[in-house]
Amino acid sequence: MDTADRAEAAAAGAPCAGIPADQMDFVRQILDRVGDKWSMLVISVLEAGPLRYTEVQRAVPGISQRMLSLTMRQLHEDGLVTRTAYAEVPPRVEYALTPLGSSLHHVVTSLITWVADHHGQIRAHRSPTATTP
Repeated sequence: MDTADRAEAAAAGAPCAGIPADQMDFVRQILDRVGDKWSMLVISVLEAGPLRYTEVQRAVPGISQRMLSLTMRQLHEDGLVTRTAYAEVPPRVEYALTPLGSSLHHVVTSLITWVADHHGQIRAHRSPTATTP
């Protein structure tokens, strides 16, 4: 079996093979959104229950206000997060995962756990003294 045949056989069994060509652009957009580092971290912290904006910001170290606002807006637009505003003084807004967002939580936490478990190995490969196998 030559390289072209192997590539064709691999592509036939790949997850992308079952996605109609006219939907592929949208699938890539969603993967880009949910695969974003900030989206994954926000989804992982919201599993604990509804949180206020500042609580989410404290739970996701390194995220700026601008990035958190953008991420929350995008996750809300995609139906992964709810935004509930309470008519209080001072105003209170809480964010929570929707059932759709909760269904993504397991995938996100699995990936985060994998990264945490393997970051040392990856860091070693990135070091300037690492040798290529």
